[in-house]
Amino acid sequence: MSVETTDATAHTRALLTTADPRRKTTDRTMSVLIWGAFALAMIPLVSLLWTVLVNGVGRLSPEFLSYSMRGIYGGDPSGGIYHAILGTLIITGWATLISVPIGLLTAIYLVEYGRGPLARSVTFFVDVMTGIPSIVAGLFVVAFMTIFLDPGTRLGIMGSIALSVLMIPVVVRSCEEMLKLVPNELREASYALGVPKWLTIVKVVLRTSVAGITTGILLAIARVIGETAPLLVAVGVTESINFNAFDGRMMTLPVFIYRQYSQGLASCQEGDLQCVADISYQNAWGAALVLIVIVMLLNITGRLVNRWFAPKLR
Repeated sequence: MSVETTDATAHTRALLTTADPRRKTTDRTMSVLIWGAFALAMIPLVSLLWTVLVNGVGRLSPEFLSYSMRGIYGGDPSGGIYHAILGTLIITGWATLISVPIGLLTAIYLVEYGRGPLARSVTFFVDVMTGIPSIVAGLFVVAFMTIFLDPGTRLGIMGSIALSVLMIPVVVRSCEEMLKLVPNELREASYALGVPKWLTIVKVVLRTSVAGITTGILLAIARVIGETAPLLVAVGVTESINFNAFDGRMMTLPVFIYRQYSQGLASCQEGDLQCVADISYQNAWGAALVLIVIVMLLNITGRLVNRWFAPKLR
């Protein structure tokens, strides 16, 4: 091997193993900027979580989670949020039962069958529904139900319908994107075996995308479970426990937080040790902490479902 060849090989090896100072500086600068942006974004989130945790953890107790506010007035610290937790779960559950079938079937139509003006119209209205203010959904449900019920009627199912108006476009969009990720080769292989299209969708497409669809649905639930305005308009408030969404008003955690905070300080007589002046604020902070925990559990469940049911690569 000649000297020139040896020098060329050494020079090439040096170029491949030595980092360009300019690129190295750029890489470090961008890394610092990205981590700095991440830190800035985390500051308000961590501050919010810390504030709610510090102010709300002291109010949590078995009694606070298992009693309602019926018969609780002024600065009495004996009440709890059981009725609000129950109302939140029932109303959100009914909203999920309404939204998931409609949203999933719409997504299947848009991905598997949708062609022409009808599909474009459905897509347009889904986009429009995505930007509807939440209070407008509540007013729409109240105006619609007034056709069949008395004007002053407030029911838990009305809140579920209002939440479903907000939830359906989120479910449609998330399910649509998950269905589009299914490779066409899987569909074509199923068709080549003589499997009908509807059975291909059920057995191949939905089964392949079940993890992403479930995650999208859970995220849609987490998005609407904290809505206050539509529930305040369509469901109203109550201090009692109500298990029936079709009979009477119900309390939810967001409305409970708003109501307790708006009550302000209680008027306590001097020397009354049973009266807590800021108990309404404590109740609001405690309910806010419980609501955040529920939303976090939904997000964690979505992550676990995505991990458990995602297709395994060999």
